[in-house]
Amino acid sequence: MMMRAARQRDPAGFTLIEMVVVIVITGILVAAVAVFVKLPVQGYVDSARRAEMTDIADAALRRMGRDLRLALPNSMRVTDSGTTIEFLLTRTGGRYRITDDGTGAGDFLDFTLSDSSFDQFGPLATGTGQAIVPNADKLVVYNLGIPGADAYAGDNTATITGTITGPQPLLVPPLLANETRINFSAKQFPLESPGARFQVVEGPVSYACDTTSGKLTRYWGYPITAAQPSAASLAASGATRALAATKVSYCAFDYIPGVTARSGVVALTLQIKDQASGESVQLYNEVHVTNVP
Repeated sequence: MMMRAARQRDPAGFTLIEMVVVIVITGILVAAVAVFVKLPVQGYVDSARRAEMTDIADAALRRMGRDLRLALPNSMRVTDSGTTIEFLLTRTGGRYRITDDGTGAGDFLDFTLSDSSFDQFGPLATGTGQAIVPNADKLVVYNLGIPGADAYAGDNTATITGTITGPQPLLVPPLLANETRINFSAKQFPLESPGARFQVVEGPVSYACDTTSGKLTRYWGYPITAAQPSAASLAASGATRALAATKVSYCAFDYIPGVTARSGVVALTLQIKDQASGESVQLYNEVHVTNVP
């Protein structure tokens, strides 16, 4: 008698219909999950983009604020319809001697003739960024920012040629202990400071905003001029420059002098825009600056 071979099925196999069903169900599940995941992910991306724009504007305004607080009193000026601001950056300062010590020691600043040296009370600040650079830094006395007392016009400035630290008893007149003698190119300063103050200026600094290129640029290392340079002339000059912000779509700088008897206010507005999303962030900051020379 003939025996029939029993048919065997492969228990590990699956049909095409089963595979299609699995793919369809998986697709439905993925689509359902994507609906719930999309909004949180999009929210994270939007938040990260806005945080980046805010950081760009905030960092630029903070840097400007630090510089503006070191500005020479009454040296703030704005041009280019409020998109370029310039000021004279001070390195250090102090109080000058207005008379000798009664024995002939001590060199005082004489306003009745052309003088070339004086002694500062106390040690001169020489920390990082404060050490005087001879034959480059400018001495300024009582800057009012008006004709006859305007540092930009050179009315009340002289080039510092060197410094000597006391005590130096053999100098004429003798230099006392804990004082610094500041030598400068001969100058008759027009006005005395009521507080006997002086400032040492390292040079002008400008912040220029160009919304066409989307850049805020800091310029320095160029000569002091009576007329304020425009952004175009600064860009074409050999001034040292550094990028302060990118993606700038709007900016406005304004100086309001005489807010109080001793200070003015610089109003700064900076807008950063992301071109891909069209979103923008605008920050506003007010910096109080001294106007007492």
